[in-house]
Amino acid sequence: MDIHLRDLRFFEAIADLGHMGQAAEQLGRSQPALSKCVKRLEDAIGSSLFEREGRGICLTPAGKMLREQARVLRGTADGVLREVRNFAQGRAGHVNIGSGPIAADQLLPELARLVLKDGDPITISIVIGPSWELHDRLRSGKIDILIGLTAEADPEFRSLPIIEDVVVVAARREHPIFKEKRISMKSLLRHSWALPSTNIPSRQWLDATFSSHGLAKPRVQIEAGSIPLLPRMIAHNDMLSFVSRHTLALSKASELREVALAATTLRRKLGVTSLRSGVLTPPAHRVMELLRNEGKSIFAQALRGD
Repeated sequence: MDIHLRDLRFFEAIADLGHMGQAAEQLGRSQPALSKCVKRLEDAIGSSLFEREGRGICLTPAGKMLREQARVLRGTADGVLREVRNFAQGRAGHVNIGSGPIAADQLLPELARLVLKDGDPITISIVIGPSWELHDRLRSGKIDILIGLTAEADPEFRSLPIIEDVVVVAARREHPIFKEKRISMKSLLRHSWALPSTNIPSRQWLDATFSSHGLAKPRVQIEAGSIPLLPRMIAHNDMLSFVSRHTLALSKASELREVALAATTLRRKLGVTSLRSGVLTPPAHRVMELLRNEGKSIFAQALRGD
């Protein structure tokens, strides 16, 4: 015979009060209903749980043991229900986040702080990589959401653009390029470059832009898989690079300067992306909603370096 948690709760009240009438009044139940509850428990256990004591009742040895175990059982049940409720509300569970390097360095610490600020038992895994690699991970279900470059043109994904990202040519402030009267794409090619690896979208765009103007691709002297490393690579030499204005703003103000040229300015969107056909877990959905409602301010604050 099954033992119902409600019967255990009623049994505990009767045991604590030592009086069936008082327990019935406290619980808002009739005495016959409580008597049936006790009978069901006694039938399941095969032993009496109460015995008469004056005008009240007291627990038998079997009843005392059941009261101890009932508290354990109900405590466990309450804990299980609490965990499931927290999970359903996005306040517990696990979320796998993929991130581009810009968001990883500046935005993720602030995002994690907001997600965990209430002490909820959410756990987070973070994978950092180039957008093409993270899109593959999103397709295969290895990450739940991607924070970084959006993929609005790809029907496989659902993207929420949050903030514009502008990628520009940059150089140290005393670079000879700034002494030229008119900076052109040809003048940029007279210098060597420190650029991202060829599998990085911004590098591909830059190479294609020079090619579309009938020019050679930039002469790369240093190639790096880490985009945040690039500003430091050109801070004390005459190489050029191609970096986000956000990255530029976060570098030391005295070190680097934008080489303003419309033809070599890439505009794109940063935001959050999920698989269109996938179903987000409650914690992942909670992160998505946080970015949907507060993403602009989170991105702006993080990218200012506040």
